[in-house]
Amino acid sequence: MDFQPSREQRDLRAGVRDLLAGRYGREALRASVEAGVGVDRRLWRQLGEAGFFSLRLPEADGGVGLGLPEAVLVFEEAGRALLPGPLVATFLAAGVVAGAAAGTTVVTAYDLDGPLVAHLAEADAVLGAPAPPEGEPVPSVDPLTPLHRVVRAEGADRAARTDPYRDEGALLTAALQLGSALRTVELAAEHARGREQFGQPIGAFQAVKHLCAGMLVRAEVARAAVYAAAVTGDGAEIAAAKLHADEAAVRGARDCLQVYGGMGFTWEADVHLHLKRAWVRAEQWRTAARAAELLAADLLASAPV
Repeated sequence: MDFQPSREQRDLRAGVRDLLAGRYGREALRASVEAGVGVDRRLWRQLGEAGFFSLRLPEADGGVGLGLPEAVLVFEEAGRALLPGPLVATFLAAGVVAGAAAGTTVVTAYDLDGPLVAHLAEADAVLGAPAPPEGEPVPSVDPLTPLHRVVRAEGADRAARTDPYRDEGALLTAALQLGSALRTVELAAEHARGREQFGQPIGAFQAVKHLCAGMLVRAEVARAAVYAAAVTGDGAEIAAAKLHADEAAVRGARDCLQVYGGMGFTWEADVHLHLKRAWVRAEQWRTAARAAELLAADLLASAPV
């Protein structure tokens, strides 16, 4: 089995990177942060027109007709660009909720543990729910991921609504985390090469080298796990991919902050945005605790009697 992306897949990834660079580059990201806009409706429709949300729909239904591995590559690029909004829920709703595939309908989901729903006030629909519920806003660490607490839906009801999508949602979220982790590796390496102390780049110092090397190793392990899970679609492998990707994104952003030093904690830097988004995503679709439980159950089930 070949886990390396094909030429067509690499071209798809490059095309999505170019698309996002043109439609949601750093200036657009910073403008969203300053305005506190989690979902840009115009950008959402542009993504729909480009086939972002309809990627896995059959061509007969107006989709692109690709598979889960291609979706993972696309979401990796979205994570790299810190593209905000309920991307996973809207993607999973394509073909189920009217307008989701075209990007004219914003769909969110009960994708966080507990009663929290991301982007509830900006969404037109909630995946698996007859209508968006009422919710009260709660503080969010990520300025581009507003959260609401829904108080009327019972926990079992919430779980039932997203269970059919849980594996794919976890894998696509892992792909977002992977893209963020790979981007923080780039940011750390660029800063280590350009920033000088004592007459030489800080990347020449052993402590900085170790930080960058650790970030790269975690990101590449996560990449292998996410790509493999995309090919096999196995639930246990998806759980492992989410675990690895969450660790790579969170620890990678924290180590990138260390490479940047005090500058990394300033509002002008983008590093803190990667860390805040990684914290939120780590609680979405499948937490570390739930992923570990699934892996343990799989190991016990496959253990010889």
